[in-house]
Amino acid sequence: MLKHISRSMFVVTAVAVSSFAIADDDPRHVRHELMEDVRDAAKPVGQMLKGQADFDAETLKGSLQTFLDASKTFGDLFPDGTETGEKTRAAPAIWEDRAGFDKALADFNAAAAAALAASPSSLEEAKPVVGPIFQTCKGCHDSYRLEEE
Repeated sequence: MLKHISRSMFVVTAVAVSSFAIADDDPRHVRHELMEDVRDAAKPVGQMLKGQADFDAETLKGSLQTFLDASKTFGDLFPDGTETGEKTRAAPAIWEDRAGFDKALADFNAAAAAALAASPSSLEEAKPVVGPIFQTCKGCHDSYRLEEE
């Protein structure tokens, strides 16, 4: 009996997980979630830069790693057919100027990689390497993200 219950629970769990995974594979949803991770990683860094939080090298390193990881996969999440729907804020310029978009992502990747390699251990060391990351974010948002409605 216990074995039967265990099998049933496994099947129910597997079905629930696979259903969730199928719903989550829409590139619009995946890229939205990825950018939320980037936003969440940027918050503590911004607070450190503004003097609203104490410098924490481990938090900074984790945020830089999040930026780098996102920069490696984000560009793949804009296939044809995902220009609209799902409340996407992706601007048509992504598809109209793919080379520019890819360059913006490459700049983000390079800035994140350089900052992570610099391994800043103080706020003074962090400022010059984190600034370029946020500049790439702003540049990409200005050109390739629609304003919130």
